[in-house]
Amino acid sequence: MDTKQIEDKYQLPTYHKFPLVIEKGRGAYIWDEKGNRYLDFYGGHAVALLGHCHPAVIKAVNGQMRRLIFYSNAVYNSMRAKAAKSLVSLAPGSFSSVFFCNSGTEANETALKLAKKFTGRDEIISFEGSFHGRTIGSLSVTGLKKYKENVGSIISKVKFAKFGDIDAVKKLITKETATIILESIQSIAGVREASGKFYQQLRKITKERKIILIFDEVQTGLGRSGKMFFGEHFGVMPDLLTLAKGLAGGLPAGAVMVSEKIAKSVQYGDQGCTFGGGPVISAAILSTIDAIQKEKLCENAGRVGKILKKELISLSHVEKVTGEGLLLGIKLDVPAKEVQSKLLKKFILTGTSDDPNVLRLMPPLIISKKETDYFLSGLSKVLGGGI
Repeated sequence: MDTKQIEDKYQLPTYHKFPLVIEKGRGAYIWDEKGNRYLDFYGGHAVALLGHCHPAVIKAVNGQMRRLIFYSNAVYNSMRAKAAKSLVSLAPGSFSSVFFCNSGTEANETALKLAKKFTGRDEIISFEGSFHGRTIGSLSVTGLKKYKENVGSIISKVKFAKFGDIDAVKKLITKETATIILESIQSIAGVREASGKFYQQLRKITKERKIILIFDEVQTGLGRSGKMFFGEHFGVMPDLLTLAKGLAGGLPAGAVMVSEKIAKSVQYGDQGCTFGGGPVISAAILSTIDAIQKEKLCENAGRVGKILKKELISLSHVEKVTGEGLLLGIKLDVPAKEVQSKLLKKFILTGTSDDPNVLRLMPPLIISKKETDYFLSGLSKVLGGGI
């Protein structure tokens, strides 16, 4: 059996996969087993924040693995300490500490748990079209119904407002509302965003009503939107902020950034994670943060994102372009899946979404003008070729 047959036989069938066997990656490119090179504008679910196999991450991880691969949070570790300090120092506002875990869904569940304990209340408000993860708790606050069909919910008292509608949020708030959780940009739903005024009003209301505001920045965080954190676009910082995806340069990691007032309520035993913040992962996190800052990748994401938006809207079959930085959605008047398949034949990887007409772009933040031009040229040929 070949690689595809072995995976299909022995791995649970949870994903529709590209018909590729990928064996190598470097920068913005990946190579299949036949040696074909692909420009990666998908980034493996937005994980390849620094591109593939970034030299700084490789050096940091290899060096740490020679010293100590793992020990749990039962002991102190210098690499974990450096990673925690570096991450907290990135964010404006009142964040004072961080909790390390393994994934975005775990980060979101932790944030919900912290919010409910801090307030002593049970009600949660989320948004239609949202996606927060595949574990039961995160699914309970996910607004895309197809992801939780036949699963049900173990978190009761979850309400869903229309995304971007502040009046809809106000109608759902009661004295029992503990927290409001939202994706900064609803990525899987089709790269949907709200107005800056909406985020500002949401922050104002949650402060007035003493409701904990959670920003799910699993995809938008660490520079992808053109700012280190999405709320910086509008001068808004939440009480809890969740991260994952590219946090550790491609290794599995999640984090919850915690405001000082909530951190003071946490006691020993309230939360735990065996592998969270292990030495190797911490080395990867620290090197990722350093690379983002030294290479000015936030600025690059913002600059290239503006170029893409300007050029994309002029292409045939493109109705509009949404998103910020290098998380973009191309709304087409043709099925996005067809465009994705034709781009693949031109050795370009892109993503789709829950909206069948939205092509989703999540390239590495290191993407260059040359690579951007190559993508635009390929997409132009596909869209102009009689889709």
